[in-house]
Amino acid sequence: MPTYLQLLALILPVFGVMAVGVLLRRVNVLTAAADESLLRVVVNVLYPCIIFENVHNNPALRDPGNLGWAPLVGFGTMAAGIAICYYAARALGYTVGTGLRTFAFMVGIYNYAYITVPVVERLFGREALGVLFVHNVGCEVAIWVVGVLVLSGRSLRTGWRQVFSAPVWALVVAVAVNLTGLGGQVPAVVAGVIHALAACAIPFGLILSGAVLAEHLFQKPSALVDVRTTIASVVLRLGVLTVLMLALARYGPFSPELKHVILVQAAMPAGFLPLVIVKHHGGHGLVAVRVVLATVVAGILLIPLWLRVGLAWVG
Repeated sequence: MPTYLQLLALILPVFGVMAVGVLLRRVNVLTAAADESLLRVVVNVLYPCIIFENVHNNPALRDPGNLGWAPLVGFGTMAAGIAICYYAARALGYTVGTGLRTFAFMVGIYNYAYITVPVVERLFGREALGVLFVHNVGCEVAIWVVGVLVLSGRSLRTGWRQVFSAPVWALVVAVAVNLTGLGGQVPAVVAGVIHALAACAIPFGLILSGAVLAEHLFQKPSALVDVRTTIASVVLRLGVLTVLMLALARYGPFSPELKHVILVQAAMPAGFLPLVIVKHHGGHGLVAVRVVLATVVAGILLIPLWLRVGLAWVG
């Protein structure tokens, strides 16, 4: 089993790439005007490529259990997390207008892609990585349906439209290619282009996440820590919800690959992309940044610990 320091060394480069994004925004190399264009490139080009590369010829995704359970687990864990955090926030005194909905949305959504992808790949290999991408479809549905409804009160119809994105279509095509046995027939030139673009997906996403976070880091540094928000977000996201997800991984009727995906997701801090969603829907931006900052800083120390606990408990 990897030691704590080995697991820490595994995740530090991920946060290091994020720090590059913070620096680039700070020195005005990566400006806010470029954010929307870069986000479109990552979501509509790079991320679909990494999905296709890891799904189109993956034996683990010929198991009906993985194709069925993985998205259900992604949806269920994220929707349940948002609900638990909503009622916890109410008990802590948050109200509508002071960050209740934003707190529930941000803490309930774990970082299911940008940090998780390199960790799953390094620890469990390509087959588990393919299961992760199928799992993440359920996460996307939970964010755009349950999450956005909680955050903004938008209609169910509007949320469903957001679900059918380029990454989801890439997954549909890749699963079809995999199930028909055509994965090994993809031309080498096409596979080479897809591989080159896929290699850019996570670094670009992390740099962009760091740049978005930097906007808040340097505006009101003294307001970034609030005792109630900081402690509550860490206890819930990297405590209560982590234990519940590890229990699900241990006792759920899942394949080893899906158990490993749940194990890694359980240890993750709050997601970065929801910062953009909160801003778009008029949520409480400062609460959102406090949640991300608290769980990321705590996560640097707690992620390796929870991974080690999970590896010992789940197997």
